[in-house]
Amino acid sequence: MKGFTGRFAILAATGMGVVLSAPAMAQDSGSEAIESGAIIVTARRTEERLQDVPISISVYSQEDISKRNIVNSADLATYTPSLSVNSKFGPEKASFSIRGFVQDLGTVPSVGVYFADTVAPRGGGATTSGEGAGVGSLFDLQNVQVLKGPQGTLFGRNTTGGAVLLVPNKPTDYLEGYVEGSIGNFDMRRVQAVLNVPLSDTFKVRLGVDRMKRDGYINNLTDIGPSNFNDTDYIAARLSILAELTPNLENYTVANFSQSDTNGTVPKVMAYNPNSGFGGFAARQIAGEASVGGGWWDVSNTDPYARNKFTTWQIINTTTWQASDNLTIKNIVSYGQFKEIARQTLEGEYYYIPDGTSPYGTIDPFINLIHLGNFPGFKSTDQETITEELQFQGRSSDGRLTWQAGGYFEQSNPLGYAVQFTPFLLNCVDPYQYQCFGISPTSSSISAPWQKRWYKSRAVYAQGTYDLTDNLAITAGARYTWDSQSYEYDGTGIFFETPFVPSWYCNNPLLNGLIVDGVNTGQKKPIAPMDFKECYAKDTAKSDKPTWTIDLEYKPTNDILLFAKWTRGYRAGGVNPTYVPFNLWGPEKVDTYELGTKTSFYSGALKGYFNLTGFYNDFRDQQIQATLVAKEGAPLLGGTAIINAGKSRIWGLEADASVSIGGIFKIDAGYTYLNTKLQELAGIPDDELVPWEPGASSWARVVPTAVVGGPLSLSPKHRLTVTGTLNIPVPDSVGKISVGATYVYTAKQYASRADDQAWANYQNPPEGTTPEDWIGFADVMPPRNPGLMPATNLLNLNANWDSIFGSPIDAAFFMTNVTNEKFPVNVVNGFNSFGLESQLVNPPRMYGMRLKVRFGG
Repeated sequence: MKGFTGRFAILAATGMGVVLSAPAMAQDSGSEAIESGAIIVTARRTEERLQDVPISISVYSQEDISKRNIVNSADLATYTPSLSVNSKFGPEKASFSIRGFVQDLGTVPSVGVYFADTVAPRGGGATTSGEGAGVGSLFDLQNVQVLKGPQGTLFGRNTTGGAVLLVPNKPTDYLEGYVEGSIGNFDMRRVQAVLNVPLSDTFKVRLGVDRMKRDGYINNLTDIGPSNFNDTDYIAARLSILAELTPNLENYTVANFSQSDTNGTVPKVMAYNPNSGFGGFAARQIAGEASVGGGWWDVSNTDPYARNKFTTWQIINTTTWQASDNLTIKNIVSYGQFKEIARQTLEGEYYYIPDGTSPYGTIDPFINLIHLGNFPGFKSTDQETITEELQFQGRSSDGRLTWQAGGYFEQSNPLGYAVQFTPFLLNCVDPYQYQCFGISPTSSSISAPWQKRWYKSRAVYAQGTYDLTDNLAITAGARYTWDSQSYEYDGTGIFFETPFVPSWYCNNPLLNGLIVDGVNTGQKKPIAPMDFKECYAKDTAKSDKPTWTIDLEYKPTNDILLFAKWTRGYRAGGVNPTYVPFNLWGPEKVDTYELGTKTSFYSGALKGYFNLTGFYNDFRDQQIQATLVAKEGAPLLGGTAIINAGKSRIWGLEADASVSIGGIFKIDAGYTYLNTKLQELAGIPDDELVPWEPGASSWARVVPTAVVGGPLSLSPKHRLTVTGTLNIPVPDSVGKISVGATYVYTAKQYASRADDQAWANYQNPPEGTTPEDWIGFADVMPPRNPGLMPATNLLNLNANWDSIFGSPIDAAFFMTNVTNEKFPVNVVNGFNSFGLESQLVNPPRMYGMRLKVRFGG
């Protein structure tokens, strides 16, 4: 069994390029790959059998993606037990989370997304968006691979949670393609088309387009702005060119474009804090929504210009040279851009001044508590990303050692100022024309920070696998990475001391306050309109760390793999100049220890695999979100920052199995047990009730989304997915008919622990108080902590008829959330700062039909 460590050695021994052409087995559909034992993955940057790779992986073929109607990142997470999404700002601004490693606000991703071996363009905004987790990428793929655990040795961007690899179909030797159309409820329409043209034996082109529209499932109870939210409206296009310049030299180019233009999302206000100055407003909103029959998917919008528009494009060029039988040299270069316009209410509030007018009739005047917008003429995010990787892959003459080494460079620059536009505590007829007046002369304002972000990452790496015997191998790899992030924040504020008359100031008096006799008085500094450079502030965060992996792999037979692994992971630190002293946060690092087994069985009527991995993570300095509560008299009202939380531990196990019985019935199952605990929270002030003085910290309390002794956010203890597929035995002349069902169970999980004390007082009121003195809930809300997401049970169905009566036509039916379950997917975390708690709600039942016509091939 010499050289068992992968297909690299096999291909190199035959004189073929490692990636010069994909083997036929790599193109198998999900069922056929199970039958033949040939699920091919690229988790170690070379093509290997899934069962030969000592990594916990979930793999989805294009067939799996289509049958499950996976369109976006949230859909992918539904079917992957270890994968979650942070959708605090809506499904199209979601970010991935694996094993409790969460990305929040302006941090870099904890889970990297790679397309054709290249990391996605940076988002660079103040909220999570971009980074490859949007719509438009999940069509015409060879497969999707979800790699769990740190993958910072071989992949370009260091991450602590894992990686999601999107592997597109390369151009083939055949004139072929397909056209596919789908319709469904919420007026869903989708068209996909792919055309593959071999212009010659050595030059091939593949073009694909994906266009989808669907009305939103969140209904707007007000007459302001769009009538619905969480809609879908995107177009994606892909051009692939494969040029085999010589028998040993290949050039592969992929160009991607996607644009999504929707109404965005609006959170649903679920609870209020009577002890907050805004609690009464939230209480009236909850009552007002109930009075007009507002239900689970009904919200109150106050942004007349609500819109989320994302534009991403990227060109990837990979040149592969088979220099010799034992050496392959590969160069991967890419250039991409990400642009965003984001306008939405962040809290879902619909506050109004009591004047005898129904809150759902005329709403003049009303209060914008806090919105996210873009300054007219500017983007919310406008970023470019360049990557370059030079890679060497080789093997020893005796075939026992396979290795790879290389260097990586990434630079992400702003293409212009990203300018957010956030009205706060204002009554506005038209905020973009400054037609506003304030409730508070010192606080009511429009925040308009002029922002730029720069990222740079450089790394060198090497990894090799050596066969100690025919059955035993050891893999060792190391990487050293240098990261830097700079953030310019020219924070301006537009105040309305006189109604409808704007006055411009530097918005952060701690950074750019009024100077009197050489002393910053902590008062706002007046400036001329648009003179944002007077409010200049810039910080830079630098970090550099080694990462490594060491694993021992034992194969007693060709169908059994046992492995033990130690991996060091690292995620770069970051910067936000706004909130001193929390303007910088350091890198997080994790030591992951894993024991696993992969077992295959491909004989007789029973075929499939069973994989089991146990892991323990020693997690230090993790980056988590915290609410900043200002001291009395401080010039800043409050905010949200990223802090390094100290120390945590995460342990659990992941099981992944697939069994095909006689080719008629197939079961795919995945289960994750996750036990997380925050062990230490250092350097966090708590209830410093002394009044603020110039030069002192502005913050009385810092309330993180986790508490010592409690679990980390978005980390359900149990997650189970089971898919059963019945292939109905019919004559070949009829075609292939199958029906399938997927059940997904997710245990309860915290989105935030920041509400815990108020919730404890609500359950057990201190003497002399009542529950209503501490927290209030809408009647439609179960009595529980709004930061605690309940356990959920989802059922999805599909039916497929391929090659109808021997024709090249396939038809399918799909339905998700069959029982129309209602549950929150995240919490906004505004209870301590704004006196209300809002939640993002799940999609309702959706269904549709799909028709596909294939040609050529």
